[in-house]
Amino acid sequence: MVSRRIIIKFIGAFLATGTGLLPGVALAEKLEVFATSRGIAINGYDPVAYFTQGAPVEGLEEHSAMWKRSRWYFSSAENRALFVADPEKYAPQYGGYCAFAVSRGYTAPTVPEAWTVTNGKLYLNFSLGVRDIWSRDMEGNIAKADANWPGVVH
Repeated sequence: MVSRRIIIKFIGAFLATGTGLLPGVALAEKLEVFATSRGIAINGYDPVAYFTQGAPVEGLEEHSAMWKRSRWYFSSAENRALFVADPEKYAPQYGGYCAFAVSRGYTAPTVPEAWTVTNGKLYLNFSLGVRDIWSRDMEGNIAKADANWPGVVH
């Protein structure tokens, strides 16, 4: 199992490179929404599906919508309609950046599998290991992340 210390060092080293890039990922510091270099939010996954299906589901280009200068993909026309009617309800907190990273004062990318819905809000994390760390004090981490957002992207 990867230790918390190693994960935090990796995230810090990644961010210290000054690029903030992964293949196909745009500069995190410039965008309010975590998006690919093509402007696709949260790696093309359907944010509504986390609520309605309880799982990460890949979205489809034909069911997409623009919001906050990013293109959001949905797995169905119904999910697209739900999002368009109330994007704040379904969009992940902190623009889809890693909630744990935001709680620590910086941004990091996320993976679709590392997610949590709590109190009706979607939170994404850098990895499953980081999600485990995040979950140990979710209430405290949410309070810290709320205090840091959106300052970490400006």
